[in-house]
Amino acid sequence: MAVGFVGELMGTATLILFGDGVVANVLLAKNKGQNSGWIVITAGWAFAVLCGVLVAVAAGAPGHLNPAVTLAFATATGDWSNVVPFIAAQFIGAFIGAILVWLAHLMHWGETEDQGLKLAVFCTGPAIRNYGANLVTEIIGGFALLFVVAAIGSKAVATPGYLAPFIVGMVVWGIGVSLGGPTGYAINPARDLGPRIAHAVLPIAGKGGSDWGYSWVPVVGPVIGGIVALMLAKATGMM
Repeated sequence: MAVGFVGELMGTATLILFGDGVVANVLLAKNKGQNSGWIVITAGWAFAVLCGVLVAVAAGAPGHLNPAVTLAFATATGDWSNVVPFIAAQFIGAFIGAILVWLAHLMHWGETEDQGLKLAVFCTGPAIRNYGANLVTEIIGGFALLFVVAAIGSKAVATPGYLAPFIVGMVVWGIGVSLGGPTGYAINPARDLGPRIAHAVLPIAGKGGSDWGYSWVPVVGPVIGGIVALMLAKATGMM
């Protein structure tokens, strides 16, 4: 087992537990957080990233939690040794985290009539469906995440290691409130596809379909954006 596999798995599961958890709290019927809004969701995802990275790093992983991050760093550095185990861990962790969210809100699925709200707990979907435009949005979101991450890790900024998870969480919050509206800002293939698979296989009352026609957008977009971001960061001396 590659060093960091367990950390990436546990960190990504934590990410989804908190991240999909806040969406469930806001969207599912008869939750005490119901209708608390977009700002709560974006804040919850920021905390989810912070908690996920802390768990992953504590368990000996770099805290990527995101195949787009793993692939972007592999492309920029030329080191592909951890790509397969890390991405496998991230998808498995995301699936496990989604199951925990389902269990935590077990009594509320049947109380929620809207199938779209149930799906939105697990994965993203566009506000206006246009695959080309949606892909561009996810590319920009993935680019923003990795470009700022490169700045955080640069010698010029010299961020202390213990502060990096907090700052990355704030970056994700910023992406959510600034760029998240058009597509729900997946910016992470595992975050979207792992829980989407969980939605498809779990016995969720009245769940409807899993929108597989859209599922490639939040996978492809963040990967393209992340790779472009780190290649530009490398070319301009940021890393």
